Amino acid sequence: MGTGHYFWAIFYFTSLCSASLANNAKINFREKEKKVLDQILGAGKYDARIRPSGINGTDGPAIVRINLFVRSIMTISDIKMEYSVQLTFREQWTDERLKFDDIQGRLKYLTLTEANRVWMPDLFFSNEKEGHFHNIIMPNVYIRIFPNGSVLYSIRISLTLACPMNLKLYPLDRQICSLRMASYGWTTNDLVFLWKEGDPVQVVKNLHLPRFTLEKFLTDYCNSKTNTGEYSCLKVDLLFKREFSYYLIQIYIPCCMLVIVSWVSFWLDQGAVPARVSLGVTTLLTMATQTSGINASLPPVSYTKAIDVWTGVCLTFVFGALLEFALVNYASRSGSNKANMHKENMKKKRRDLEQASLDAASDLLDTDSNATFAMKPLVRHPGDPLALEKLRQCEVHMQPPKRPSCCKTWLSKFPTRQCSRSKRIDVISRITFPLVFALFNLVYWSTYLFREEDDETF
Repeated sequence: MGTGHYFWAIFYFTSLCSASLANNAKINFREKEKKVLDQILGAGKYDARIRPSGINGTDGPAIVRINLFVRSIMTISDIKMEYSVQLTFREQWTDERLKFDDIQGRLKYLTLTEANRVWMPDLFFSNEKEGHFHNIIMPNVYIRIFPNGSVLYSIRISLTLACPMNLKLYPLDRQICSLRMASYGWTTNDLVFLWKEGDPVQVVKNLHLPRFTLEKFLTDYCNSKTNTGEYSCLKVDLLFKREFSYYLIQIYIPCCMLVIVSWVSFWLDQGAVPARVSLGVTTLLTMATQTSGINASLPPVSYTKAIDVWTGVCLTFVFGALLEFALVNYASRSGSNKANMHKENMKKKRRDLEQASLDAASDLLDTDSNATFAMKPLVRHPGDPLALEKLRQCEVHMQPPKRPSCCKTWLSKFPTRQCSRSKRIDVISRITFPLVFALFNLVYWSTYLFREEDDETF
């Protein structure tokens, strides 16, 4: 019996010791984390003003590796030549002064939310216009310190960055917008930025842009030299392709319709002056308004854009249709005046002939009744010169006519009198304007759709 009590006493004591040790171990783990922070970041133990040493504790430059995660691209402005992006920015470097004991792997890393507690690279975005941090609900930033002294800094930021654009092929263009990061004060002797190996830039899946498509992105280095030294720099180039369907529906098709509507005046009667004038002026003003609206959404540049060529030619066709009616109206009035003058001349000649006939009749009545008349022979001799001349004229008129060409046959449908010039101009315009516009479309689309980008653009 004594032996049984002794056994249970030992078992109870062992259980109490195990529970006490477990509780102590749990409490000691949290206390150990606090002690580690106080140990590596305590007053007089760590100076955030001093940069970390180089690789393997040498005096070389500190190596900082950069990684980006593009969360969204909000806007790409053509008129301001800028774009807005929201991203998660990460930096990672090694600071041997921050090494600590991981308690046999139980303490994986320490987390801080105050960036001023450790040394930070003086990185800035060189093409930034505006930017802000995100503080809802808490500041979106953290610092992780790993047992080997590696430091990971991550923050979510929104930036508005400058994006110089070449709009010569607008809206059939591609644009490259860059994101540049550089050291502000540390030269390459003290600080070097490198892209993280493996996958330095990630983009959120199903990234949607209203008027662009992100085709690809490229990472590169862009170190800069100034009179104060050489500074490390990284950049990522985002290649955007403009979506053409929007511009096809909103610009190109309406312009084509306006040009075709202006040709309706060629089929109206030349006497319908109010209808033809109102149609020409309305299409001209509408085309001018369309052009102004397009230019209002673009910056004023010194070169000619593809959309300028299109709107300029369409405006020229509409204006040409209006000028065509002015020419038709002038030709019609000129032909009418000449026709009236011709009628007056014919009336005058008819009156003169009638007067001459009356004078001749009166002279015959006044002649002597005994007067004799010389009768010309009805049949002339073969050697008569007058008979030979008449024979030549008959041979000329009996020659077979020359076969006219197709163009002359088509133009012969309209008499050559002055009053038909206006109708001739309308008929020629019905064929010429569509053919020239179709030729322009062929040249325009073959030039801009199949034109390769310049090397500088890519």
